Amino acid sequence: SLSLSLSASPPTSTPHHTTPHSPPLRTAPQQHRNRAAITHCILHRTPQTMKATTLFQLALLGLLLCAAPLARADEEAAGEEAAPAPDTSYDGFSQSELESMQAKTETMEFQAEVNRLMDIIINSLYSNREIFIRELISNASDALDKIRFEALQDKDAMGDVPLEIRIKYDEDAKTLTISDSGVGMSKEDLVKNLGTVAKSGTTDFVEKAASGADSLSLIGQFGVGFYSVYLVSDEVTVVSKKNGNDQHVWKSSANQTFSVAPDPRGDTLQRGTSVTLKLKEDAEEYLNPENLETLIKKYSQFIQFPIYLYTHKTVTKEVPIEEEKPEDEEETSDEDKEGEDDLEVADEDDEEKDDKPKTKTVSEKVWEWKHINTNKPIWTRKPSDIEEKEYTDFYKALTKDTEDPLEYSHFSAEGEISFKSILYVPKKAPHGYYDNYYKKSTALKLYVRKVLISEEFEDFMPRYLGFIRGVVDSEDLPLNVSRETLQQSKVLRVMSKKLTRKAIAMLKKMAEECEDDEDEDDEDEEGEDETEKECKYDSFYAEFGKSLKLGIIEDSTNKKKLSKLVRFETSKSEGKLISLQEYVENMPESQEHIYYITGESKDAVKDSPFIERLNRKGIEVVYMVDPLDEYVINSIPEFDGVRLMSVTKEDLEFTQSEAAKEKEKKLKEEFKGFSEWLKGKLGSKVSKVEVSNRLAQSPCILVTSKYGWSANMERIMKAQTLGNADSQPWMKASKILEINPNHPLIQELKTRSEENEGDEKLQSSVDLLFETAMLSSGFPVSDPKLFASNIHSVIAQTLGVDSLEVQLEEEEPLEAEEEEEEEEEEDGDDEEETEKSGDKDEL
Repeated sequence: SLSLSLSASPPTSTPHHTTPHSPPLRTAPQQHRNRAAITHCILHRTPQTMKATTLFQLALLGLLLCAAPLARADEEAAGEEAAPAPDTSYDGFSQSELESMQAKTETMEFQAEVNRLMDIIINSLYSNREIFIRELISNASDALDKIRFEALQDKDAMGDVPLEIRIKYDEDAKTLTISDSGVGMSKEDLVKNLGTVAKSGTTDFVEKAASGADSLSLIGQFGVGFYSVYLVSDEVTVVSKKNGNDQHVWKSSANQTFSVAPDPRGDTLQRGTSVTLKLKEDAEEYLNPENLETLIKKYSQFIQFPIYLYTHKTVTKEVPIEEEKPEDEEETSDEDKEGEDDLEVADEDDEEKDDKPKTKTVSEKVWEWKHINTNKPIWTRKPSDIEEKEYTDFYKALTKDTEDPLEYSHFSAEGEISFKSILYVPKKAPHGYYDNYYKKSTALKLYVRKVLISEEFEDFMPRYLGFIRGVVDSEDLPLNVSRETLQQSKVLRVMSKKLTRKAIAMLKKMAEECEDDEDEDDEDEEGEDETEKECKYDSFYAEFGKSLKLGIIEDSTNKKKLSKLVRFETSKSEGKLISLQEYVENMPESQEHIYYITGESKDAVKDSPFIERLNRKGIEVVYMVDPLDEYVINSIPEFDGVRLMSVTKEDLEFTQSEAAKEKEKKLKEEFKGFSEWLKGKLGSKVSKVEVSNRLAQSPCILVTSKYGWSANMERIMKAQTLGNADSQPWMKASKILEINPNHPLIQELKTRSEENEGDEKLQSSVDLLFETAMLSSGFPVSDPKLFASNIHSVIAQTLGVDSLEVQLEEEEPLEAEEEEEEEEEEDGDDEEETEKSGDKDEL
């Protein structure tokens, strides 16, 4: 070997390369002698020569120091080259042993049990056996592409035979035949392509036609697609005819052998290939024309060549009834004939009736070739060449939806992976869409060269965009051998990123068009047109608004874009949904935050005590009444640099004058003692009591801590079917009682508490105030019995009822009745025993 010959060669005398004009480096002994001489000169110099030789000596010393490492490197290199080569190779054999072994080596080929190998190929590559029809149609499409390519060089190659694929089934013989008028195969091609496992004729063809490979769109790559036929068949017969060759028949049963013979019928195909499958007993479903048509449309409806299915339909028609004449009428005597008059008189009506033959309705089975793939892959064309109606018709054919899409996007992506796509936004959400949110979506279909590869990809499109429907077609996806999944997750991530960006851009465009229509004040515009323009995005949001909110929660990369697409109702929008962007644009210059309130419904929040003061100040409040809004707020604490602030939590901030701040400070100081007294009465029910800056008409309210659950969130967590709110006690709302210092009830309660701190009658008033605050704040009543008792006492005082005790009659204890029943049963048993004993005595 080269390595051995190099290691055995003698070391060279000049290990370093030199230029023609540079002297060779000195050897090590020369370097040592020069260094000693220079050192001696420096140590024994005289004052007379010191000045003259200083610069020269220093230069020599520097040169010596630089040359010393080079000399050591030369010595090490020489030592390395002089070292003997290793005796053994990497696997432990010496050179002599390798030569001896090489002389006695026998080269053999791997052996494989063909039956077992075919079984592995057939049953391991494919997870769904119905894809055999996709593979056969794809092979037929490749054959048609090949003959069309050859016709570019030889005009007579194609002839008068149309380029098409035909599928025929025979229910009696239990066979299925797929025929094409493609390039066909000679005897050698049949042996080479079908007799050699994993031999791809398509790959060879593309390699030979390298100059035109860019213009080809062939599907087969691995040479194993044909063998998927054995998933459903016991025996396969292939008849093929190639230009300039005789027609041959190839047969096999997926065992160790196959046969090839000339077709005794002669040239029946003219050109092309016919594959006939003898179906297994459990595969007779593929003899059903409806099933075949469904599979063809599912996998190959966008194949560019026409696919015909030989199917039948039942028609009804009228056929005449043949009447048999009775024998008595046929045998007429000669005498009767002689006695007949020459003139015959007949009624005209009777003649007309006799002229009309009697008919009956019969059903007849009519066979015909039905064109299956009538839909064309419009995504391959330029968007400028496609009309609006074509996009709508394609959407309905693809999705089987009866309504037009709301919006669509047709685009091409180029770069690391190239693909074309059409994305649609449906008008209505499928039934139970959010109930099946975490299941795999089949709304987006992946095609490779117009052949369906899969419609279920977990990471192909984000889950929250699962409502987007459409197609994605690529020419160069790295598929696995079965063509059912992508091999590289990186490709999926790249495609998913581009598709997600395009889908969000489509929604953004729809929202912007809606906003532009609202800005136009055209009074002459008809009301119906206005409604359509204004409601286009609103209709989408009513159906799929939850998806955008789920996207904000799940997709941290695009949550900023999605936050501009969500819509909310506000205290000033008058029932209309607006965006956070619009809210920010409507904010006064002095407002620093986006205020929002969460709750169970709009009716529950619009009159809430939490927004009393904000409404008086004219501050707009966002209503967040969807359970998802609680999670959304955790994902977007701010929007365009403006912080979102909950009006149900502590430390509510809004712009106030200095005088108002000073007044608030004085009130807090004034009610400090009363707040402490209230905290003592309520105990652990609240964490603290404060003077409120958000109340106007209500006496008190319960707010929660800044970083815990709100009352609405606590309600949601308790309502979870499989959830356990008690498992997160640290997240439970820490209640803070805020009081309104201007409310008469609070002022009177403060006065009485100062007059008599230990008055027990005040406790019921405090409890009642607390329970009403719980209800108005969105919390459930902590003690329903105590709350009901306090309410009843208030009602009694209003009605002037002195006592709430009810005078009850004495109830008979249930145990006495049970004892009487037991005594009656015992008496009955005694009587039966007495009767039996009497009967015995009589006997």
